[in-house]
Amino acid sequence: MTTKTTSPDGAIARLARLCYRRRRLAVLFWVLGAIAVMAIGFSFSAKASNSFGGGGSESAKVQKVLDAHFPKMNGDSITLAVQADRDVRDPAVRARVQPALDRLARTPHVTGVTSPYQGPGRISQDGRIAFATAQLDVGSADMPKSDVTKLISDVRSDQDGVRLELGGSSVSTAETPGGGSSEGIGVLAAVVILLIAFGSLLAMGLPIVTALFGIGTALALIGLLGHLLPAPSFSPIVAALIGLGVGIDYALFIVTRYREALHDGEDPESAVVTALSTAGRAVLFAGTTVVIALLGLLVMGDKLLAGVAVAASVTVLMTMVTAVTLLPALLGFTGRAIDRLRVPGLGRRTERPLAERWANVVQRLPVPSALVAAGLLVALAVPALSMRLSLPDSSTQPHTSSAYAAHEIVARGFGAGVEAPLVIVSEGGDAARVADAVRRTPGVATVQPPRTSSDGAAAVTIAFPRTGAQDAATQTLVHHLRDTVVPDATRGTALAGKVYIGGPNAASIDFADNVQTRLPWLVAVVVGLSLVLLVALVRSVVVAAQAALMNLLSIAAAYGVLTAVVQWGWAGRLLGFPGSMPVATWVPMIMFPILFGLSMDYEVFLVSRVREYHERGLPTRQAVAGGLARTARVITAAAAIMVMVFLSVLLGADVAVKQLGLGMGVAILIDATVVRMLLVPALMELCGEANWWVPKFIRRHRTEHPHHALPTRS
Repeated sequence: MTTKTTSPDGAIARLARLCYRRRRLAVLFWVLGAIAVMAIGFSFSAKASNSFGGGGSESAKVQKVLDAHFPKMNGDSITLAVQADRDVRDPAVRARVQPALDRLARTPHVTGVTSPYQGPGRISQDGRIAFATAQLDVGSADMPKSDVTKLISDVRSDQDGVRLELGGSSVSTAETPGGGSSEGIGVLAAVVILLIAFGSLLAMGLPIVTALFGIGTALALIGLLGHLLPAPSFSPIVAALIGLGVGIDYALFIVTRYREALHDGEDPESAVVTALSTAGRAVLFAGTTVVIALLGLLVMGDKLLAGVAVAASVTVLMTMVTAVTLLPALLGFTGRAIDRLRVPGLGRRTERPLAERWANVVQRLPVPSALVAAGLLVALAVPALSMRLSLPDSSTQPHTSSAYAAHEIVARGFGAGVEAPLVIVSEGGDAARVADAVRRTPGVATVQPPRTSSDGAAAVTIAFPRTGAQDAATQTLVHHLRDTVVPDATRGTALAGKVYIGGPNAASIDFADNVQTRLPWLVAVVVGLSLVLLVALVRSVVVAAQAALMNLLSIAAAYGVLTAVVQWGWAGRLLGFPGSMPVATWVPMIMFPILFGLSMDYEVFLVSRVREYHERGLPTRQAVAGGLARTARVITAAAAIMVMVFLSVLLGADVAVKQLGLGMGVAILIDATVVRMLLVPALMELCGEANWWVPKFIRRHRTEHPHHALPTRS
């Protein structure tokens, strides 16, 4: 018995042959190129920027006025919280507080320290709680972490009945590691899963090596691109997570197809060409979908979100490039030895896979299967209807941190709103008129007297709400002040249209409002472009529409689970969240394009295989069962890697990144199980041959890909 195959042709096949035959040159190019790029990129990387809510928002206008007329208010501030078992004015307490104030004053970038013993309002009514403020000349992202960490170590104490804690954005940033062991744990989980899937140490190592080359070069490029397009501090973490997941998955799909071609009797070079022309082609389409979905974030109009989009897109792009250039070269060195170094008992193949038997069961009961899957997804999505958005602050930090301890002390003595100040600026006119109107507004605790700039052109007033930054009532108050109180107080005066309300709290609210306004545009752009790509690949409008609908359902379900855990507190502490909190503003927005693109990955790998069987003359039912049987194992392994990589960040300290990891991990789990294994075969069974319908104008201009997937035997 011999095996006959049609040799694939085309650009991808030629690239595969070139990388295989020139494998030494290809590997050398990648090694030297990666070293050069990483040396340059990590040495000259740009600083992170965390200034969300810019553009034309009212908080951005406030910042412009402050920059022009109050330059000393441009930076962040550090709060020293004092709690004593007696009056803080007691000489013994003051003797403990004064050295801390002196240490604050000596800290780099501190321009001045306001003692609790200077001026009113800094000592609580019972006299046992006080706070001091150190003004910085830089933002929290630019404050050296080493200086803040040393300051925390020197000042934080609880002795002789006096407790000293430090708070503020700079402290939270210093106490929140940017990386950690989570990426290493993700790689270790991927190693275990690949061993189970392949049963071979050599086959397991290739996807890991390929992914690490792509991620390393991408992170270096991200650092350089930051000079042109600033990105927030969490961008490298998000990019590394996505890159690790897709990089391993893309290589996994290609290696799996290579092994299948060898088992079908092809020689190593032909197997590489077959793998790249099938799985590699799907990788390029899938990766392009992810990149386009990520670049959909550009419609949000926020420069930092654009930075996140570009950073993640570059990472996906580099993992795609390594998968179709470096991996074929590495496969050339392994040849037929891909299955050597086997681990006993792992990677076994069965004559009739469980997935094929499962597909047959679903196909016999398509309506109940579809209803059960859709009902489960809708039920999981319900909590998302109550989702609230806000940026994390000191109140959402781990309860063992100094930032959270300072927040608790100050809130206990002065109310939760003292750490959510509203900065009200006015250009000309009687600022006291506005301050009086704000002071009389329900929900406002105190209002400081207006301060006039040195040039007399502007005034600034600080108002403190009764509720904290994470409280929905604070957001309502900001909108009420902007929409009603300030316009009523300035109508018919020189201040009309020249009073703005901003500050970090208001900027967070503006950012959340911008997300809610522009998210529908993001959804429309991402879904529309992804549909066009999927139609081009599978040449079916029906299958593409099914994919879009199922992806939207799975993402909505992930939103619901995220809301229930983070906001409602269901199992939140068990998963490492210090308490109930709103969902971080940027998390659902970044989740959507990433998840839509990744879900399309699995759709592409499954449906393209089904399409291959159908084009060989099999009816849809058998094509679906065969396609699911041949891809279920690899999709399950790929999804398991993704889930473990994303959930590994739950071991980290950044609550917003943990939310992102939880949401994406849950979404991939849902997509690989409920959607791919239940909803897809059920819907394709119900649609039958209609699955492959395309308009005539597409059918006339389609380009048939080579029928190389299924070798014939004679």
